[in-house]
Amino acid sequence: MFRPLPIILISLLVILQAQLWFGRGSIPEVMRLSQRLEVQSQKNVQHELAIERMRAELTDLQIGLEMVEDRARNELGMVKSNEIFVQISK
Repeated sequence: MFRPLPIILISLLVILQAQLWFGRGSIPEVMRLSQRLEVQSQKNVQHELAIERMRAELTDLQIGLEMVEDRARNELGMVKSNEIFVQISK
């Protein structure tokens, strides 16, 4: 008497194992993708630090320009091209 059920079950087991080791989403592929994710995460952290440094530098430049403008106005009496200088004497 020939029973097809054990052959079918063994075939399914072989197919599932092949999928696990060689197919899409296999263990080696997941490990490769995990490594790529780790590398990309490190790059992202480096880029975020660079962005923060640039933001800090931009803020310093903006504050510095405001300080220069404020000093030029107060000490030298300078005005912008679209402004009118009015001096009130006491």
